[in-house]
Amino acid sequence: MTNSPKGPVPLDDQLCYAIYSAGMAIQRVYKPLLDKLGLTYPQYLVLNVLWREDGQTVGGIADRLALESSTLTPLLKRLESAGLVRRTRNPENERQVVVGLTPQGRALRARAGCLAEALLEVSGKSPAQLGKLNHDLRDLRDTIYSTGDEWSVAPS
Repeated sequence: MTNSPKGPVPLDDQLCYAIYSAGMAIQRVYKPLLDKLGLTYPQYLVLNVLWREDGQTVGGIADRLALESSTLTPLLKRLESAGLVRRTRNPENERQVVVGLTPQGRALRARAGCLAEALLEVSGKSPAQLGKLNHDLRDLRDTIYSTGDEWSVAPS
């Protein structure tokens, strides 16, 4: 009987890698479309949050995207320089910065609508199949976030 050395599970057997690499594949599909819009994928995510609910704080956007505010700030500066968003201090709380869409940022929403269609086309999946996958992954994410502070991995 041979003892196999302990080590990491092969990448193809790891759920985290499957999710990560699927995300990278999706971003590759989106890239040419986003290039036409003059956006990076993270910028698209920020705009998508604002298209759903305009006038959010930097902290609120960061929470929604699971990013640190310090990571988001340079991205917002670039979007502001491009004329797509405006950052202003909250008059009720000067420590908060509120981000709002400009007319140009709102207009970009209609042009960005093609991303989901591109994913449907290249995936070969139906809207229902992708919808179920999306639901299952959000459920997994939410479960991990809700229990994440209760566990830690200790080296053995």
